[in-house]
Amino acid sequence: MQRLPARQALLPIAAAVATLGLKFAAYALTGSIGLLSDALESLVNLATAGLALFALWYAARPVDRTHAYGHEKIEFFASGVEGLLIAVAALGIGSLAIEHLRTPAPLQRLDLGLALALAAAGLNFAVARTLLAIGRRTHSIVMEAEGRHLLTDVWTSAAVLASLGVVRLTGVAWLDPAIGLIVAALILRTGLGLLRRSFDGLMDRTLPDEEVAELREVLARLLPPDTTYHGLRTRRAGRRRFVDFHMLVPGRWSVARAHLLAQKIEQAIAAALVGAQVTVHVEPVEEPAAWADTPLLDTGLPRPPGAPPAA
Repeated sequence: MQRLPARQALLPIAAAVATLGLKFAAYALTGSIGLLSDALESLVNLATAGLALFALWYAARPVDRTHAYGHEKIEFFASGVEGLLIAVAALGIGSLAIEHLRTPAPLQRLDLGLALALAAAGLNFAVARTLLAIGRRTHSIVMEAEGRHLLTDVWTSAAVLASLGVVRLTGVAWLDPAIGLIVAALILRTGLGLLRRSFDGLMDRTLPDEEVAELREVLARLLPPDTTYHGLRTRRAGRRRFVDFHMLVPGRWSVARAHLLAQKIEQAIAAALVGAQVTVHVEPVEEPAAWADTPLLDTGLPRPPGAPPAA
């Protein structure tokens, strides 16, 4: 599952090279700032696709002594760099659009330019759908980022094509840089979204609420009445999820019995959240210190018999 996305990352690289040629050819023919902005975004696509390939190759490396949790977190870093590049490209496109709004220029050979741009948009749409499907199936942050980026490129290309169609029909030249400015704003929004997602991942943001709720449901269903838990923590690194919590059991239990319960819970969580790695810390439920060793005490479960009174 880890090798498939790395091989498939060659797909956006090939698509970026092809669309880059088509879009710059369209710009050279027409002189359209909208098509130039579209071409510059494809240049960013090429750079980020290469970064994605490196990130997926690195993330697939096995656990080693210096990276005991694996290498998947590089996907968040790669996604953040991609977001930064997209944001910079958006600012550059916006600057060009403003300049051309001040001094509009007539467009040339729009028919052929529009045909080339339409072919590039169709290619990007097919590749974007493929990458999104791969990203969802393999839980790859990078592949989803690449797919969403390309899909954004498709919609911005569609907006550029529509505006150039209006320019061709009406002869209103300022519509071209105006749509370029709108495209820049949309691209900037995408870049900032990727930056935020990367920041959340690098800062070990907890799993989504629906996944945490699923975890709590598993714990509530499998823990016997005289046991409970607290200190539930979750995070994600690339496609891998990490879960850990403290399980409080009666002190009279044997180590083997507590281990069997913990193992059963670990297996249930791994089945509910595919790929989750679970760590359980067992503590005696009667011990007051066990109830004060973590600030994360909210479980939603009643306090079991034998537990010390709440402070």
